[in-house]
Amino acid sequence: MTKRLILTRHAKSSWDDPTTPDHDRPLNERGKAAAADLGAWLASRGYQPEEVLCSDAARTHETWSGVAPELEGAPEVTLKPALYHAGPDVMMAVLRHAKADTVMMIGHNPGISEFAERIVAQVPPNPDFQRYPTGATLVVTLEIDDWGQVEYGFGAVRDFIVPSEVPA
Repeated sequence: MTKRLILTRHAKSSWDDPTTPDHDRPLNERGKAAAADLGAWLASRGYQPEEVLCSDAARTHETWSGVAPELEGAPEVTLKPALYHAGPDVMMAVLRHAKADTVMMIGHNPGISEFAERIVAQVPPNPDFQRYPTGATLVVTLEIDDWGQVEYGFGAVRDFIVPSEVPA
């Protein structure tokens, strides 16, 4: 059996109000546009998540809200406080409890870039992969029957994109 993971860092957030707690920072206009573009890109490639595991921070939830209208159907979305600034091991623990065949996980750096690097057998040649900028999205397939079987190094890269590379 094959599972698919779509691993997305939240889109560009706003720093307009320095008194806003980090957890509550919203997307800025560029981030909102990038999230919609990312949703259109996912749809154009047939990458339809069936389950979304999302940090409970405002910017991650808003990223999903921008992506979702571009996709068909309404996958189950679970806001996960544990994914807020989670490291790779916490992200792995959350993923191991996923239920659907295609799962989208939306999180934060530096944890998401470290997780992306560890989950794949070979990193993509894109120079932006190491820094995993806002909106970066990795699509990975894994030859496993159940998410509980996932281990680091199991993933095969299918796609990697950053917002500046999404076709207009």
